[in-house]
Amino acid sequence: MTIEGLPLLLTGLAAVLATAVAVAVLWDRAGRITRAALVAACVLSLAATVALQLNRLTETYTSWAALAGERDPAVPPGPGPVAAPSGPGGRVVRLAVAGRASGMTMPAYVYLPPGYQRGHQRYPVIEALHGFPGSPKSWLRRLDVRRHLDQEIAAGRMAPALVVFPYQTPDPMVDTECTDLAGGPRAETFLTVDVPAAVRASYRVRTGRGAWGLIGYSAGGFCAADLLLRHPGQYAAAASLSGYASPGIRVGDGSERTTNNVGWRLRHLPQPPAGLYLGYTADDPHSRRDSSLMAGLATAPLAVTTGVVAHGGHSDAAWELMEPAAFDWLSSWLARPAEAP
Repeated sequence: MTIEGLPLLLTGLAAVLATAVAVAVLWDRAGRITRAALVAACVLSLAATVALQLNRLTETYTSWAALAGERDPAVPPGPGPVAAPSGPGGRVVRLAVAGRASGMTMPAYVYLPPGYQRGHQRYPVIEALHGFPGSPKSWLRRLDVRRHLDQEIAAGRMAPALVVFPYQTPDPMVDTECTDLAGGPRAETFLTVDVPAAVRASYRVRTGRGAWGLIGYSAGGFCAADLLLRHPGQYAAAASLSGYASPGIRVGDGSERTTNNVGWRLRHLPQPPAGLYLGYTADDPHSRRDSSLMAGLATAPLAVTTGVVAHGGHSDAAWELMEPAAFDWLSSWLARPAEAP
C-alpha cells in the first residue's frame, strides 16, 4: 500500500475502530497493564491515522522512500538533456531552484510540451500555484494536469508552453499565500525572482512580459491574481480558480489589508493592462462572492473574464473541470512559441 493511498487510510480507520471496540469490551475484565496497552494502542492508531490524512492533504511524503529521505524517482531531474517521453505528450522534470534573492532553495516541477526536445523554439511560460494545504504534486497527481495540457495542446486550443509548478513554502504547515512574510519565508520573492531566473537559465523560454502568465487554485488562485497586480511588468495574464480577494493570513506588516489585498488594490491603485480569468463554482459561496467582487471592481485596461461551473464546491473535482478552459484562455493572452535567434 502506498503512503498516500486510500487503502492505507482505511486500514488506519479500521484500526482506530477495532482498538476503540476492544477498550469498550475488555475494560472491565482487563488488568491494569492490559488497560494501559489498549489505551496506548487506541491513541497510537488514532494519531497514525490523523498523520496519514494530514500527509494526504499536504503531500509532504508521496512514498515510503520519500519518508526515508530518498528522492522521488517518478520525476526525473532537469534541466539536463531531455529524452523523448514514453508517449506522444509532454514530459515533467524536476528543477532545483536556488533562492539567491529569497533565501529559499526548493524544487519545482516543469512540464515540457511536446516537441520541446526536438526543436529550437522558445516557449511562453505559465507558473502554476497550488492551494493550502498542498504542493506542486497536487497539480500533477490530483488534478492530472499533464493529461489536460497534452489534450489541449494536441487539440490546438492551447499553444505549446512550459508550465512550472513551484513550491510556495518551505514548511508544508506554513501558509504564505505567496507573500513575503515579515520574519518568515519570502515566497513572493522566490516565485517572482528566483523561479523565473532558474527557468530562463535552464530552458528555452521567451523572456518578455507578454509570454509569462500565472494560474492557481484556491489559495493559489489568490496568489495568481495578487502577483499579477503586484508585478504587472512581469506577467501578462493570470487565471484564478476558486480564488478570493483578501488573504486569510497575517503577512506581518499590515499589507494583507492593503497592497497584498486584491480588492484593496482594485479599489485604490491603477489597474494594469493585463488579463484576469476568474473561475468559480456557483455552490462555493466564498469564491463566488469574492470573484464577483473582483470582476465588479475591474476597469480598463484590466480585462476580466469569468467562468462559472454549476456544481463542485471548493474541491479538486471542480478545479480539474475548470483547468482546461483556464489554460486555453491563458494561452490566448500569451505570446506564442517563437524560433530562437
